[in-house]
Amino acid sequence: MSTTSSTEGGAEAPKKQNEAVVIGASSVGTMFEWYDFFLYGSLAANITHHFFSGVNETTGFILALAAFAAGFIVRPFGALVFGRIGDVVGRKNTFLVTMIIMGASTFAVGFLPSYQQVGMIAPVCLVLLRVLQGLAIGGEYGGAAIYVAEHAPPNRRGFYTSWIQITATLGLFASLLVIMGVRQAMTPEEFDEWGWRIPFLVSILLLGVSIWIRLQLKESPIFQKMKDEATTSKAPLAEAFGRWSNLKFVFIALFGCVAGQAVVWYSGTFYGLFFLQQTLKVDGLEANSIVAIALGLGTPFYIFFGWLSDRIGRKPLILAGLIIPALCYFPLFHMITEAANPALAAAQASSPVVVRADTAACSLQFDPVGKNKFDSKSCDIAKALLSKAGVSYETQALEAGANAVIVVGGRELAAPDPRVLEGQERAAAISAYQKEVAAVLAEAGYPLKADPVKIDRWMVIGIITLTTIFTAMVYGPMAAMLVELFPARIRYTSMSLPYHIGNGWFGGLLPTTAFMIVAATGNIYAGIWYPVIIAGFTFVVALFFLPETRHRDINI
Repeated sequence: MSTTSSTEGGAEAPKKQNEAVVIGASSVGTMFEWYDFFLYGSLAANITHHFFSGVNETTGFILALAAFAAGFIVRPFGALVFGRIGDVVGRKNTFLVTMIIMGASTFAVGFLPSYQQVGMIAPVCLVLLRVLQGLAIGGEYGGAAIYVAEHAPPNRRGFYTSWIQITATLGLFASLLVIMGVRQAMTPEEFDEWGWRIPFLVSILLLGVSIWIRLQLKESPIFQKMKDEATTSKAPLAEAFGRWSNLKFVFIALFGCVAGQAVVWYSGTFYGLFFLQQTLKVDGLEANSIVAIALGLGTPFYIFFGWLSDRIGRKPLILAGLIIPALCYFPLFHMITEAANPALAAAQASSPVVVRADTAACSLQFDPVGKNKFDSKSCDIAKALLSKAGVSYETQALEAGANAVIVVGGRELAAPDPRVLEGQERAAAISAYQKEVAAVLAEAGYPLKADPVKIDRWMVIGIITLTTIFTAMVYGPMAAMLVELFPARIRYTSMSLPYHIGNGWFGGLLPTTAFMIVAATGNIYAGIWYPVIIAGFTFVVALFFLPETRHRDINI
């Protein structure tokens, strides 16, 4: 490849580095950073046990997902801080600093004491480390995508930047491979007790490699030219968000592209993994293996759609990548259930579960402070039992004050009335009821866990691969579009904020929000409404407001 280039407008530009080195160094470094960030999500079940064991199981898992989401919530603030630094100081040094913060925070998670050892200090420290990770990742993506785009030939920006787009998926893929390797090297009990820490500790090696790779890079030629000519922005935040001419494209980027991309990405990766493990009760190693294979099969499509966007445009692919999953997610997740846990699917069809109760007396099966044992109301007793078992149910309203009843395939099981029971008598009645319902559910065919012999692995892999392809369709060309939307002098700041609001808030909160919806409704598929609605809304905004940017000059 050529080592020199001229700007798209014809002016002479500074010498460029070899494009293969630029793409490789940027992509590998970013992949390692995503590996660090996604370890937490891949090990959410283990983290629940060690850091949120002071609450009930359903609440513990949602709190673990909330701590996972904390890293996403702060990403826009990292985007503001590091985006400004990237537009003032430079692309290269900014994403070098973010990498060091990310790696050190991830390494520290491996040494954190558990809730059993230090109580509430453990989850507080965990959340603080997640916040540091989120701030760091908020400055990473924009820098890497811009750095590659500003080295790319005008007619190959989609293809070049699509290598950055695969880094999130490859980071998740790498985290799953490391976790599976550690799981294979020890017993399940050893992994649950201390082995889960090893992938976090290994990250220090990846940090060293990543820093070395990034140190080989020079500054972006476009930024270097602006710096030499003293045309860099002195106030990128004011220019990016204080002028409507640019701010309107920030809104279009967020609501007409990134928000939908984010929920599509997290639905096809993390939510698919959590759905297999938490809802369908597939063994953790099995679920990780399935998702890892699917990601491996689907990842090349990011490159393909990035390349295709250089030929047909960014907007058509982004529109297709938004509307297709919005229309297909419900049937696809039903198909996952039938393939991964056919006994559960059959039981749901032949013996549907209904909770009949005074709905005004029912609590949401989520308690962030861990004080509600869900045993003071008959409705709560019934729903807590089914939520813990991962059984989908419908709720039917009874008259005020009525005692709750669980109906399994027509068989009615009245819950104990805690209003007339106290102390040990109440505990004994609830325990007896739980055993009775468990026995009836077993008779109706509801399994405690997915039977590994009956899992149609290739069907599940195929479905998750398909959701990965949907993601690639919208995400593959997106980096090029975001770079092309904004002027060079405020590009880092302008594109980083909508990207990280979209992926940090709309996408990162998806697992937590979806599982809270499931807990509130009792329907294991209800959480899918969240990505379907967001993707559909983003499609409409993109259709009318998102411009085609393929031929734009990014040097100005």
